[in-house]
Amino acid sequence: MSPAARAAEVIDVGGREVRISHPDKLVFPEPGLTKLDLVQYYLAVADGALRGVAGRPMVLKRFVKGIDQEAFFQKRAPEKRPDWIETATLHYASGNSAEEVVVTDAAALAWVVNLGCIDLNPHPVRADDLDHPDELRVDLDPMPGVDWSQIVDVAFVAREVLDDHGLVGWPKTSGSRGIHISVRIEREWSFAEVRLAAETLAREVELRAPGLASARWWKEERGESVFVDFNQNAKDRTVASAYSVRALPDARVSTPLDWSEVSGSRPERFTVATVLERFAERGDPAAGIDDAVGRLDGLLRRAEELGPAEKAPRGSDGSGRRRSTMPLIEIARAKTKDEALEGLERWKARHPEVVALLEPADVLVDGMRGSSSLWYRIRVNLQHVPEAERPPQEPLEVDYDPWARYRDADGALSWPPSADAPSGPTP
Repeated sequence: MSPAARAAEVIDVGGREVRISHPDKLVFPEPGLTKLDLVQYYLAVADGALRGVAGRPMVLKRFVKGIDQEAFFQKRAPEKRPDWIETATLHYASGNSAEEVVVTDAAALAWVVNLGCIDLNPHPVRADDLDHPDELRVDLDPMPGVDWSQIVDVAFVAREVLDDHGLVGWPKTSGSRGIHISVRIEREWSFAEVRLAAETLAREVELRAPGLASARWWKEERGESVFVDFNQNAKDRTVASAYSVRALPDARVSTPLDWSEVSGSRPERFTVATVLERFAERGDPAAGIDDAVGRLDGLLRRAEELGPAEKAPRGSDGSGRRRSTMPLIEIARAKTKDEALEGLERWKARHPEVVALLEPADVLVDGMRGSSSLWYRIRVNLQHVPEAERPPQEPLEVDYDPWARYRDADGALSWPPSADAPSGPTP
């Protein structure tokens, strides 16, 4: 049988046998990385990768159809699994519960990668205490039009705020366009309190870097700023952890950095190939993260001083829904990003005079969490278009309903649809 036709290969990881199905399947065509290559990458950096995931329940983000197709989010651990794979049961506000995989060692790491998990998405809690996070996370997420230097400036402001409140931030590239900062904390606070502390951090960064950073949750209100995303601390949220490979053509990696490296680094420098070399040469820059455990008292005191964050007004239609302060129109709701963007291009072709007046941050592309995968919404903020020249809301270019299969004959939702569903919209 030719190597290309191998159905499986069994590898030994720490004395445990892990079956790798279709080991020669090409996962990243551009750099030529196979499924087995991906497993071997994670085993090579296991010391660093496990520092981010070990002992934590994990959402399985499975790219079963390749990196050019949407991933499937699976909260429940597969029923067929080795007896040495550990699990923990999480309970959600929806009333659902899910028995999730807990990676504890390199063998378990290889096993989840074999399932099609290209990146790793652990919760900020340990399996032995699911109610009290031990990590505060912020994602420095740039709006369109923002360059790397602005992200770096905001990262250092965030570091300054953390320092002022007795906390140590550990930066890493997100593997996309931004920077993640992780903070180890004592396990004394609830998810709501940790989220409040993270929101306070974001508001303080915005106060110190006006125009550069934003703590505003609603995307259309941010302008060309770096959003200090504090909602990654909600109970149902996960973030790609350290050394996660992202599903981008160049096999980019979410890579821990020393603060001295942040200014001179760019996300595209860190790929599977370069990180393997880097890790072999210098190890993990975040090796000390578990020895730098801090307290949230300072940030929570600052939250009291700042008072509640301003909330958006509600509509007058009785629905209780938020009413945007910006003139928004919706262009598309689509199953895939490509379909949504194609709809946007059709809209642009009909309104070239409007397009000429838009700023990069006026086009809002939102990844929305559906029943088990993302769907995409595109809106346009007409704030830079004179009121008399603003086009009206038109029928959507693409009108996808991610909840269609959960609706009854009257169109009402049967909710919640599944414990495998990641909850809520991604801003």
